[in-house]
Amino acid sequence: MASLRDIKTRITSTKKTSQITKAMEMVSAAKWNRAVQNAKAFQPYMDKIQEVAASVAAGSKGVNHPMLVSRPIKKTGYLVITSDRGLAGAYNSSVLRHVFQTIKQRHKSQDEYAIIAAGRVGRDFFVKRGINVELEIVGLPDQPSFADITDITGPTVGMFSDGTFDELYMYYNHYVSAIQQDVTERKLLPLTDIAPTGKMVSYEFEPSAEDILEVLLPQYAESLIFGAILDGKASEHAARMSAMKSATDNAKELINSLSLQFNRARQAAITQEITEIVGGAAALE
Repeated sequence: MASLRDIKTRITSTKKTSQITKAMEMVSAAKWNRAVQNAKAFQPYMDKIQEVAASVAAGSKGVNHPMLVSRPIKKTGYLVITSDRGLAGAYNSSVLRHVFQTIKQRHKSQDEYAIIAAGRVGRDFFVKRGINVELEIVGLPDQPSFADITDITGPTVGMFSDGTFDELYMYYNHYVSAIQQDVTERKLLPLTDIAPTGKMVSYEFEPSAEDILEVLLPQYAESLIFGAILDGKASEHAARMSAMKSATDNAKELINSLSLQFNRARQAAITQEITEIVGGAAALE
């Protein structure tokens, strides 16, 4: 049985740990609230650019932009969005496990695919397994702006345009609620399933539809990436907030259990001392 000093030391260290996890929970809650607002604020822009891109693509008969046309698949790119840090529950492991299983099912050779990693945890995961990471970005702020991700959005779309990849998939955690984040797979390129979110609108093109699509479609693809990163950040902060809350609750339960154990051990020690005193006094009579 542990001594009173050992139990008290464990209680003290657990209390300090619970203070840290509680503070991290409060910090994540503040970041989560702002991240959710950012994701929601970006959604109207996403809906509008999708509506315009779909309307222009549908109304420009005879125009076949490379981003709208499927081609023979020689190499596939996987854009995987994770966090730079852990302590977020299953946020990273769930999406990485899904991507890894998908790759094993779809491909027989590493020459058939490559990874684009947004986040240090995902980058390290694939590097340790000898999987080619074609492009990476780490150190994104908790509330990223579009300027923060241009190092990955532009090159990612460019690698499809120059033929490095024949198709691009994106994997991230979609934010549903503070306690639910769903692993999501989305085909980023080619844009074969682009469709308006509302009623189709007719546009007059100036200059030509080809020139408009040349500018609009890369911006739309980059916006999809940015929207997924904002969504992923909201999910990350929510997952970390939930994980830290669980850690704090577990610490409190452990403190209660140790306190009960400490009180029982102290009572046993006091009882033992009283017994010894009574026994000594009786021996002197």
